Amino acid sequence: MLLLMYMSQIVSITSQGQISIPAQMRRLLGLDVAQKAYVTHEDGKIIVEPIPDFLVLAGSLNSVAIKNKSVEEIELLEKKAIKEARTKKYSNEYSL
Repeated sequence: MLLLMYMSQIVSITSQGQISIPAQMRRLLGLDVAQKAYVTHEDGKIIVEPIPDFLVLAGSLNSVAIKNKSVEEIELLEKKAIKEARTKKYSNEYSL
């Protein structure tokens, strides 16, 4: 995993705004051509994260499901959790 954290490569952006993720990075992340990815803009960077196949996850969230909250409340909780997780992830990766 250490190799992946510091892997970088220059890619081209097409006229339609598309980039190709290098094959070695796709293999290390387990990305498939039919798979979806989550793309965000954060602190001047584009972050691409693989999204697991939902069929694999079936039923795995029952024990942690948020009940008795509106969709809006859950979305706010999700956004907060994602931001906190990324902050923690990148502060751990780039701390000296």
